[in-house]
Amino acid sequence: MSEDTQDAPRQRRSTERKAVLLRLDPAVHAALQRWAADELRSVNAQIEILLREGLKAAGRSPRGVGPLPRRGRPPTSEHDT
Repeated sequence: MSEDTQDAPRQRRSTERKAVLLRLDPAVHAALQRWAADELRSVNAQIEILLREGLKAAGRSPRGVGPLPRRGRPPTSEHDT
């Protein structure tokens, strides 16, 4: 591996998200979809919250994990808050 490849994950950690393919039973996905809708979240955000809670409950939370992204549309400029 080159140095650029090794340094890349540390540089990206706070700004990029890791894309993961997840195969779910359709009934499980439907239940997650309903739950996420009840809490005004996307299915993806709901899954991440559940995974983080599971890691914390198991005492396996990773060090240096960033906060969950804020809800809603990102601001279009620095002046939008």
